[in-house]
Amino acid sequence: MSEQKQENKPAEESKPVETQATSTFNSFAGTRTPPTSNVFSMFGGKKKESEPSKEDKEAEDSKETEASSEPKADKEEEPESPDIHFDPIVKLEKVEVKTLEENEDVLYKVRAKLFRFDQEGKEWKERGVGDAKFLKNKETGKVRLLMRRDKVLKVCANHFISPDFTLKPNVGSDRSWVYSVTADVSEGKPEAQTFAIRFGNKENADGFKKEFEKAQEINKNK
Repeated sequence: MSEQKQENKPAEESKPVETQATSTFNSFAGTRTPPTSNVFSMFGGKKKESEPSKEDKEAEDSKETEASSEPKADKEEEPESPDIHFDPIVKLEKVEVKTLEENEDVLYKVRAKLFRFDQEGKEWKERGVGDAKFLKNKETGKVRLLMRRDKVLKVCANHFISPDFTLKPNVGSDRSWVYSVTADVSEGKPEAQTFAIRFGNKENADGFKKEFEKAQEINKNK
């Protein structure tokens, strides 16, 4: 019985042992045996590089991190701005600028253009553009006309409104007046002047005439 069981058992398939001769025969017989790296190295091929270890990778990463954190040599450094403080050699005291209008009340103000008649050249010359103001002195009660040029604030008219002054309409215009004064002090010393004052519209011209006559009444009693 034991012999029958042994006969029924299939014989194990023996694996062929590859020898040098067999390998050589396969290469010539066209067997598709994939070449190994050793074959390429025999004919001068590039030998497969071994993969870097974990320690080598960590060391390389640390070098790249240090290189990226270091500033570039060719990068210009930003100039420092030190906090420098200089004490002035001469200390200037605060000076209060006075316009000599502090003791006066503004009764009326209107924008206008002023002309002065030049006796020598027999022509009108512009004095400036600005606000014409009627100012009443708080102590004396007298009213004067003051006009300053825009921006530079230079005085171009400064005189009291005398009851003897007469406003005359300028020829060919309903928004300007002509009048003469005996003592205008806009240039520092009293001078007789003939002025022509022009306004933006007829309403402003009429308002100026009304306030001019009021100032004459006030100064008449002073």
